[in-house]
Amino acid sequence: MAKRPFKRKIKRKRHGASFWDHEYTEGGHLKLSDEAAEDLKKFCRWLAREHGTEHLHPGAFVADFGCGNGRNLIYLAEQFGVAGVGYDVSSAAIKIARTASKDFKLTYEARSIAGTFPNLPDASCDIVLDMMTSHFLSAKERDQLRSEMLRVLKPGGYLFMKTHLADGDLHTKRLLEEVPAKEANTYIHPVMGVPEHVYFEADLRDFLEPEFTIKKIYRSHKHVSRGRARKRRTITLYAQKPEW
Repeated sequence: MAKRPFKRKIKRKRHGASFWDHEYTEGGHLKLSDEAAEDLKKFCRWLAREHGTEHLHPGAFVADFGCGNGRNLIYLAEQFGVAGVGYDVSSAAIKIARTASKDFKLTYEARSIAGTFPNLPDASCDIVLDMMTSHFLSAKERDQLRSEMLRVLKPGGYLFMKTHLADGDLHTKRLLEEVPAKEANTYIHPVMGVPEHVYFEADLRDFLEPEFTIKKIYRSHKHVSRGRARKRRTITLYAQKPEW
């Protein structure tokens, strides 16, 4: 009996919410943590030095756009007693966040961070977080999210933002050349198969500074060894909404 020709099984690529649901339940591509991000802890120390308890106290409110399993909101609630709300496209992540947050004044909603947030009143937030999330939005959606974050922040409130940095990043250069998307400085993510935007620092400044005052910027190392890329570069910004 003739043998059937061997066919390699092709893994079905997961997109958007299904990708993140799989990561939070089965794992695989990313190493997801339950611990708060060190970058956020650093931001909190800086806020304390610059403003004392003005923005981090039991009466403060924080919105996390792309909260994942809630680890960063939980840290802020544990350390400073803040209340808050988290949004994430993954219902699996939101389920984990709700279970872990039962002792805190934190709520969550499974939804994309694209669009408007009518449940958040104007000037209701002391801090908003966008940590490695909005780069999956289109240019129009990023503009709308920036407007929403500005709207919900109190005068003098802070945006804490972390995203990929294109400057000097060999991975970004390769991806933009090999798998470009329709929008500028955007490629198709090789694992998720969705567009992912990456900023050059000058572009990110142009994106934020008409509305926010950038108070602090941290850039990761270039992570290049013998001319080859290693880790991706990131940029972290502390941006304040004007007080008037």
